[in-house]
Amino acid sequence: MSERTEILAPAGSPECVLSAVRSGADAVYLGTKAFNARKGAENFSDEELQKAIEYCRARGVKVHIVLNTLVRDDELPAALDVIKHVCTLGADVLILQDVGLSALARECAPDILRHASTQMSVQTAAGLELLQRLGFSRAVLPRELTKEEICSLRASTDMELEVFVHGALCMCVSGQCYMSAMLGSRSGNRGLCAQPCRLPFSAGEAGRHDLSLKDLSLMAHLEELSEIGIDSFKIEGRMKRPEYVAAAVRSAREALGGAHNSETQEKLRAVFSRSGFTDGYFENARGSLMFGTRRREDVVSASGKVLSSLKNLYSKEMPRVPVSFFLNVIEGEKLSLSARSGGKTVFVSSDFAPQKAVSSPVCAEQLSAWLSKCGATPFYPERIEFELEDGLSVPSSAVNALRREALEKLENELKTVKPHSFTDRVFNIESHKAREKMSFHLVLSNGAQIPENTENVENLYFPLGIEEKYVESVENKGITVGVSIPRALFGAQERVEKLLLKAKNIGVKAALCGSLDAVALAEKCGLEAHLGFSMNVFNSLSIAEFERIGVKSITLSPELTLAQCAALGGDVERGIVAYGKLPLMLTRNCPVKNVKSCAECKGKSSLTDRMGVSFPVLCHGSYQEILNSRPIYMADRQSEIKNIDFLTFLFSKESAKNVDAVLDAYREEKGAKGNFTRGLFYRGVE
Repeated sequence: MSERTEILAPAGSPECVLSAVRSGADAVYLGTKAFNARKGAENFSDEELQKAIEYCRARGVKVHIVLNTLVRDDELPAALDVIKHVCTLGADVLILQDVGLSALARECAPDILRHASTQMSVQTAAGLELLQRLGFSRAVLPRELTKEEICSLRASTDMELEVFVHGALCMCVSGQCYMSAMLGSRSGNRGLCAQPCRLPFSAGEAGRHDLSLKDLSLMAHLEELSEIGIDSFKIEGRMKRPEYVAAAVRSAREALGGAHNSETQEKLRAVFSRSGFTDGYFENARGSLMFGTRRREDVVSASGKVLSSLKNLYSKEMPRVPVSFFLNVIEGEKLSLSARSGGKTVFVSSDFAPQKAVSSPVCAEQLSAWLSKCGATPFYPERIEFELEDGLSVPSSAVNALRREALEKLENELKTVKPHSFTDRVFNIESHKAREKMSFHLVLSNGAQIPENTENVENLYFPLGIEEKYVESVENKGITVGVSIPRALFGAQERVEKLLLKAKNIGVKAALCGSLDAVALAEKCGLEAHLGFSMNVFNSLSIAEFERIGVKSITLSPELTLAQCAALGGDVERGIVAYGKLPLMLTRNCPVKNVKSCAECKGKSSLTDRMGVSFPVLCHGSYQEILNSRPIYMADRQSEIKNIDFLTFLFSKESAKNVDAVLDAYREEKGAKGNFTRGLFYRGVE
């Protein structure tokens, strides 16, 4: 076991803090009432947060505060108030998803550590290096990584790495899911996911659950992960009950001690699981065995007896804080005791003054025994020393009273908060001034989709690996020719780098980047970085941060309304997804393979929900995108699009003829035919 490895436990409520700490967690992560990815959890008021931090600090447990959601411009002052409050209370870490909010924290609270949430979807060594340049000290890795990929990332960086070792598995890569938002305006990127993926979505006969994965459990692999050099083992579950937290922490603690306890693991399964657990991603064994649902037997297995036994795990204080005592026992002088722990020392004295004993003088063994009774406190005696004169009489009650007083005083001292520095700021955001006429940015899925009419086409992105003839066919038309870097890059950095350099050699100038990994690789290979919709650019500070690192253009988050888009500041050119079937999920475990082989699928499959609506599955070989059932269509609403420089078109399976027809419709601002959606441009997200 690495000495650096911590067990990081979820705490969705004050009772869960007790449960985590008393079961052996080294750190807890929790959220305030706003700006966190589990808004459905109880979370913490200001007073509860202060008490939680004091409780943890007194026991040597770190507190990570989650601010891991996207933030609108109008919410920035409130988000900054949260950061200020967290700094005042002296919490240890901020966990962040939003690039703009992270930049704000770096500016206003430079002393507090910042960890990159798994919502940032960073999967490569290049992405980790970029995170370090942005000031992050730790990255929370995606759950979809294999053991070999984790090893490779560990070898590539000195940055701290955190791995999820237990809890729920989303079908979609974290930070890349828009299904809940598009279907019901409840955004997973805003902490309000409605979990539609747990409902029936069938790749075959109706009623299947081909988007629901079992829960993750890597408890049997903790020792090898520790040997790899992972710094933190994270347990998912801020929506879960305290008994779950206790069972998960205890299971991790036992596993790290080399004693993977099947009884504890069974209790953990009983208190919550979805058809049991899986380690399929870690073992590179993706497939149907990873899928599962919350069955009736899973629900009823959490009997009162099981829950009662788990409550016992945290019913009492866990002695986890070492304390050193020094007791003075001198004839005629007041009995005095010092207690030292965590760099703090306290002194207490008694009105009792030892005298010569008539019989049975006190001895060092008796005094040690009395001082060692630290029960019902978080302390255990590490060292006990005396200045003891021979032949004196000392009652146990006097020593016990001193010990109790000293430990209470020491605990209060350890609670003392050292605030982080903080500098306030005023927000004065002026809306972007766009060009007079919007241009078109086309994202193609194959070279055969090149339109005949390229009027108003400014940027055109081919798939990575495109043949030179397609690039040559458009490079003399005044179009910036680019390639789309795959949105999932698990273990593929070296291969993608080679393809980017090859593209550059045949005339490609730009790269469409859907992740921080892609931004880093574009920069490394000397290509212009243009941000795609999946970069989740949600506020003006994110625009400014990306502009600072040299990004040339930004397609804004599809979860913003037109009004919110129009109000954003900054100078860098920006666009919106104005046409196409938006990818609602990015998956590494193909749902279609549950019912058919790749040969049977031929990239032409779809999922059907319980209402009979069909969602196409776009296969990229190593990953899949689940597309919306209807395309976004805004040709007839262009007059309502303000302060936007370009429109982004996502073409998936359209023919070149269809591409031309769509572009002509936008040039002529025609009304839509057939089924379509306005996306979230008018209804927005919660």
